[in-house]
Amino acid sequence: MAEHHFGQLDNIYINDFGLINALGGTLEEVSLNLFAGSQQGFVERNDILPDAAVFVAEVASQLPDIKTYPKHFHSRNNQLALQAYNQIAATVESLKNKYSEQRIGVILGTSTSGIAQGESAMEVKQQAGAFPAEYDYRVQEISNVAEFISLVAGLSGVSMAISTACSSSAKTFITASELIRAGVIDAAIVGGVDSLCSMTVNGFSALESTSSGICKPSSVNRDGINIGEGAALAIISKDKSDLRLLAGGESSDAHHMSAPHPQGRGAIDAMQQALNNAQLTSQQIDYINLHGTATPKNDSMEAIAVAELFPHQPFVSSSKGSIGHTLGAAGATEIGFCCLVLRQQKLAPHVWDHEVDPELPVLNWVENCHDNTSKIRCCLSNSFAFGGNNVSLIVGREYE
Repeated sequence: MAEHHFGQLDNIYINDFGLINALGGTLEEVSLNLFAGSQQGFVERNDILPDAAVFVAEVASQLPDIKTYPKHFHSRNNQLALQAYNQIAATVESLKNKYSEQRIGVILGTSTSGIAQGESAMEVKQQAGAFPAEYDYRVQEISNVAEFISLVAGLSGVSMAISTACSSSAKTFITASELIRAGVIDAAIVGGVDSLCSMTVNGFSALESTSSGICKPSSVNRDGINIGEGAALAIISKDKSDLRLLAGGESSDAHHMSAPHPQGRGAIDAMQQALNNAQLTSQQIDYINLHGTATPKNDSMEAIAVAELFPHQPFVSSSKGSIGHTLGAAGATEIGFCCLVLRQQKLAPHVWDHEVDPELPVLNWVENCHDNTSKIRCCLSNSFAFGGNNVSLIVGREYE
């Protein structure tokens, strides 16, 4: 590389990635709408909460038919996962030919699995006294999506699911990298998927964490999240690509069951670990994709943490104002966004009401995709979950 040097030990590359979320059903649609600052997927629903309307971020794209697969895989979750997988299928096949079906792992994150199908089946049981014949409880198991993608891809090696709430799919990148470096596998399909269901929306509502409208990350008017849905899958290996997974950092501050440490100590630890593992200084980070949920406490602690660790004020934005909070799919989705930023050399706008919170440290918000005039080399993405489970990932672009 002529302009920037990354440490060259145990390189892990992102060979391909696929996305589906409220911005679109293909990488091209998602990219176009992301950089345009679109909020096209937000809809008001009156059928989820018992006595109130709520805004969610839905996938409107037509999803692939999965009826030919065994019935315990019949879920919207797996339809979303298959749509993302189809975008990377050719690369998976190429690596299968190189490494064999046993040497490619599947490590995916989710928090919902097929819960929506379980909810529908329970309604039938309450009315008719028995579950519908097409319902199979295994559709709700957390491992279901990893088993499904293993089947679809024709893989017979390591297959596992990670469920740590909002950090689930971010952790898959670290776990898979460790397995590759240990020689257990040669490549891995990583990422996550979550679909809309009543349980999660009602759960966050019970915590008084849902927004009364469309969320406003880091605004003085922020009042909570919008649950979203989507899938993001990538394939990583030591095979060289222009996109490098430079490092990850993890911490568990265990400050509170659902509230983050107010001063962001766990967040700072995760970000500093990622920098150390990547052998980078904080000044080498050009863009940060914030966890940015639009809840008062999360946005406050993250602003404090970022301001402390990155005094040079790199560009920052949250994706939640574009796609809602996709929970188990969020970390991988936002790494996908960072990959788009690096490849297109455009920044993902911070979509909000532009009402700055004077109580928060000043951050360098991306107002539009053309804000930056210098080369974007390194992006950091944050994913923070309940219980203080924090993950930060750094991805960089190789320039010849």
